[in-house]
Amino acid sequence: MTTIQTDAPARPIIPPLGRVWAALAPLSPLIVRVTTGLLLMPHGAGKLFGLFGGYGIAGTGQWFDSIGFTPGWIFALGVGLLEFFGGLMLVLGLLTRPVAAAVVGFMAVAITIHLPNGYAWNAAGFEMPLFWGLMALSVMLRGGGAWSLDRLLGREF
Repeated sequence: MTTIQTDAPARPIIPPLGRVWAALAPLSPLIVRVTTGLLLMPHGAGKLFGLFGGYGIAGTGQWFDSIGFTPGWIFALGVGLLEFFGGLMLVLGLLTRPVAAAVVGFMAVAITIHLPNGYAWNAAGFEMPLFWGLMALSVMLRGGGAWSLDRLLGREF
């Protein structure tokens, strides 16, 4: 039986690139955290302020009402705040794990809402909530990282 040795570093196909990848690898958690936050923020801005083609709290609230989440305006406000200000907190790396955990929970609910539509996002499927939920899970497991306010403040959850 063959085993894979997981503690040995992989050898790059192009050896000089090994140093480049090793130098850039610490940026990976930062890129995932900041990208996740930045891409959540416009969705929150749409729900809260009607920006980026969103419907604001009233319009989004009507949609929540229509799917049985009542009173819809409270759900619109809560989700909008999480996406906008939670996204900003992820960008900054502030309370990273609790915010990411909240996003994971919200995306789990979003998946169940979109599940009847199938997988593809262009048919209102669950593809994007699944993707962003997994990105948030990655951030939650990793924490804010070296370039975060959590680290600067010396506090991580």
